[in-house]
Amino acid sequence: MFERFTKDARAVVQGAVEHAERARAQTVGAEHLLLALLDREGSRASFALTALGAGEDREPVRRALEEARRRAGLSQAETEALAGLGIDVSEIVARVEEAHGVGAMSGDRKDKRWWSGQRSFGRDAKEVLEKALRIAVARRDGHIGDEHLLLALTVRPGVPAEVLADHGVTHESVTRVLGGGGEACA
Repeated sequence: MFERFTKDARAVVQGAVEHAERARAQTVGAEHLLLALLDREGSRASFALTALGAGEDREPVRRALEEARRRAGLSQAETEALAGLGIDVSEIVARVEEAHGVGAMSGDRKDKRWWSGQRSFGRDAKEVLEKALRIAVARRDGHIGDEHLLLALTVRPGVPAEVLADHGVTHESVTRVLGGGGEACA
């Protein structure tokens, strides 16, 4: 599948691996793909992000991803659902961080051993890559570009799609900016 990736899409995948390494994550996740997309300039995805207002100042998106990471990767919707059951996620995070340090729920502990092996892609990142392929095929594109990765991130439920939507980046808005043809594949 990677032979069909454009130079920009390959750079996003490599950037995601680098983000996972910096975060000392054992696997590359969908949030790492989004962070790598935010790093890009001069590509179709960066054009779409900028046109939708999420490209100029990317820090709010990065902060929202970091906040979700501190909540052990729970989306805001999941946090609200737990609140409906009487579970205060922010209180749990505060207590865990008080006992074990900031970032303990995200795996960002200072005493954690550095894992230097090759990072594999987590289920969520694999689903994004597969969905990007499906979107490219549905659009009848002969390649998989970083725009397909962005579109895939917007349709896969989870923190990246939620954060993007909170910043005005939805499947529909990206499709409109890119000129249509961005059918979502289930």
